[in-house]
Amino acid sequence: MDDHGLSGNPAWTPVALLALEHLERLGAVGSKHATAAGDVLFAAGDASYDFFVVLDGSADIVEGLGEATERVVASYGPGEFLGEIGMLTGERARLAGVMRSAGRVLRVPLRQIQVLMTQDSALSDFVLRTFLERRANLLRKGAGLTLVGSRYDPRCRALLQSFSRNRTAVNWLDLEEQPEAEALLRELRVPVTDLPIVLVPGRPMLRNPQPADIAAEFGEPPAEVDDRDVCDLLVVGGGPGGLAAAVYGASEGLQTALLDAAAFGGQAGTSSRIENYLGFPAGLSGAELATRGTVQAAKFGVRLHRNARAVAFAGRTGRHQVTCDDGRVFSARDVIIATGAEYRRLTVPGAEAWEGNGVHYAATVAEAQSCLGNPVAVIGGANSAGQAAMFLSRTSDPVHLLVRGQDLEHSMSRYLLDAIVANPKIQVWLRTEACALDAGSAVTALDVVDRPTGRRSRLEVGAVFVFIGATPCTGWLGGQLATDRDGFLLTGHDLDHAWKADRAPLSFETSEPGVFCVGDARSGSVKRVATAVGEGSAAVRLVFERRRLDGDRHLFL
Repeated sequence: MDDHGLSGNPAWTPVALLALEHLERLGAVGSKHATAAGDVLFAAGDASYDFFVVLDGSADIVEGLGEATERVVASYGPGEFLGEIGMLTGERARLAGVMRSAGRVLRVPLRQIQVLMTQDSALSDFVLRTFLERRANLLRKGAGLTLVGSRYDPRCRALLQSFSRNRTAVNWLDLEEQPEAEALLRELRVPVTDLPIVLVPGRPMLRNPQPADIAAEFGEPPAEVDDRDVCDLLVVGGGPGGLAAAVYGASEGLQTALLDAAAFGGQAGTSSRIENYLGFPAGLSGAELATRGTVQAAKFGVRLHRNARAVAFAGRTGRHQVTCDDGRVFSARDVIIATGAEYRRLTVPGAEAWEGNGVHYAATVAEAQSCLGNPVAVIGGANSAGQAAMFLSRTSDPVHLLVRGQDLEHSMSRYLLDAIVANPKIQVWLRTEACALDAGSAVTALDVVDRPTGRRSRLEVGAVFVFIGATPCTGWLGGQLATDRDGFLLTGHDLDHAWKADRAPLSFETSEPGVFCVGDARSGSVKRVATAVGEGSAAVRLVFERRRLDGDRHLFL
């Protein structure tokens, strides 16, 4: 058996055999089919695809089917199933599923597997974890999309960051470093003026793609949204707070839409491990939390819109409007803003030119893979920085954790602080700030300064990860809602003279009646996942209370 055989699965997961009871449940809603060698179960570019279980024979997952660069990234035998997390989150197929040998398969329609996973927790856990592991391995391998562009092109760096936020596997061919990039451009007859380009398996090539182009490749609806269609509840921001609000809103009968500028999960979705979330004693990854929330939202009928960046807001009683950067306009009787906050940019000279290519604001598998085996620096002293340091220490040594304050006790959870102290690969630098970045064709070093003494040191690193401060994502509101001096939205009793109605404002209600804010974008919020989830669910109850107080007859559509 070759190295893509059933015991290897180099790009996906080790053998994942379904239990007999799960096969029986799947068999009750699926159909069995005889297959011949070479039969294509699903193709790259398919808008959706069904859930296949191999009963007899074997099946391959193939990248570039029929092309000169075709390669097998995984093989599965009897009792194993095909697919990865994009199947459940509405993404197009990036790879093809092909029978390697004659046999039989069990085919379960996508809608049936979605329903079954909401009914069988054991099956749901097994499939979700397997799918998430496969996505992580695809990210490590770069199997899926191909991006061609220059590291010095801000449009290319923006795409790299977008794919990272979306947890999308991408193979980046840097025009400055890799001769095959230039050769590919000659072969495709692509002029430099069209760069960057994105090659999507089974789809037309994207030249200098805009947000709407990328959104379309993730299965998003077209930009033509009928703005006369007013939903009950619009949730802007798909982090833990936004996902909770969408799930609770839809489960209570509200016609609900959820928007996010990238993938659902927010900053929490990029966390390698959340150890202190209630109900998960072994912890769970941010990607798993986000995926579970997304699947749950879909179960209750939430309209999910990824890659929908809000850029404008218009508020008026009974019908608020949010406009996205691709032209879509969403209208709703009530809005919950959960756009969160983003880390402040590193102000070291030259850092901006390396964002997405040596300077990162997330620590996922994709970023870790780009600096595999090299020393790295993590800047920040809160939980996000600590989680990133622990995650990166798996593949980088040493990990320099730079902390501006004089200790970590006042900014980081105790369980995480203890883990960092016990990790020999992590070196903590207290009272330290970055002051210079050294880079030629790549980031090679970071100069730091000891704040009390002014003494400078040079750290040889291959990448810098930044988790400092928090800037609220509220600029798209155009100053129409009251904020504190840092830009976080004021809510409830903090509004004082900014409140616009005769009645008292409700908790989480902004200065615009019927518009609420939860999570990190809210002034005075506690920056924790569990808190955001609680606020999101509580805000839905306040939507009903707001309608009762204002005499809104449109409790439901």
